[in-house]
Amino acid sequence: MRRTGGALALAGLLIGVLSACGGPAGAEDGGDSVTLRVGATGWKREEALLQFAHLDDTPYQVRWGLFQGGDKQLEAVRAGALDVASSSEIPPVFAAADGRPNFKVVAVQRGNTLHQEVVAPEGSEITSVAQLKGKKVGYVKNTTAHYFLYELLERAGLGWDDITAAPLEPDKALAALNGGSIDAFAGYGNAIITAHQRGARTIGDGADILSGNFLWSASDDTLGGVAEREALADLLARIDKAYAYVRDGHEKEFAKVVAAATHQPVEDALEELAEGEAQRRTEVRVVTAKTTASEQEVADAFEELGALKQPLKVSTFWTDRLTSSLRKALSR
Repeated sequence: MRRTGGALALAGLLIGVLSACGGPAGAEDGGDSVTLRVGATGWKREEALLQFAHLDDTPYQVRWGLFQGGDKQLEAVRAGALDVASSSEIPPVFAAADGRPNFKVVAVQRGNTLHQEVVAPEGSEITSVAQLKGKKVGYVKNTTAHYFLYELLERAGLGWDDITAAPLEPDKALAALNGGSIDAFAGYGNAIITAHQRGARTIGDGADILSGNFLWSASDDTLGGVAEREALADLLARIDKAYAYVRDGHEKEFAKVVAAATHQPVEDALEELAEGEAQRRTEVRVVTAKTTASEQEVADAFEELGALKQPLKVSTFWTDRLTSSLRKALSR
């Protein structure tokens, strides 16, 4: 694999820092390497993306962990089992709701909001969200699905109490939808792709409800080390460059990677890639007042819903501590 000049410079920095301080908590292999434990949802998309773009030659170790949602990733961060989590705007709100978050949002990844849908099973007479009154609806709690389902009900003139809301993990929700024990399901990503493959029909979606801000959060311990911060900034910049590489005429090849991981035809994966990038280009960006305010709106909505017991100020778990390093890494 090729190594960029920026990566070589980072390698020197990491070695220098570790030599000077005897190795931070994240150092392994005799203190000559930093290891970042990074979460992924659905499938290890970022790991595959970096390999595809020949950008996985990092001068630090990355251990990817697979989870069913960003909420589970943040649970792992809070438990000390993960260093970095990727999620929508919603999971950090609930992860910080107890007032003692041990993580910070450090970067924003702009992305598409496709496959964020409420679906009814094949053969159902339900064709709109308004028809969910009195129905049992599965949803993935503390995620985008929770948020856009609430907003869609509001737009349809319904409240949360007008449905029987059933919090379910995606795999269990799919089984319940197919088995007839729920009337509809609000979900995202692979779960929605699979639901459609089984004949489900879209009755509402969150494409214009969700902001398209997907958050990268890091544990306070990870942010406490200079070498770890530099490694994380470099990793996020590589992810940004990898998406640019795909857009630069490599969509068809990457669609094959996506199709193999999501068990769908390559043509469908390619169409989704094209539609997703057309809706909103995938890019990594530093935190700003605007992105912080966007998540505050989400937190306020959940307080209104009654899902949060007290008001939450999201700026308490956002930080610009990675901003300088990330800007430099993105500009290389």
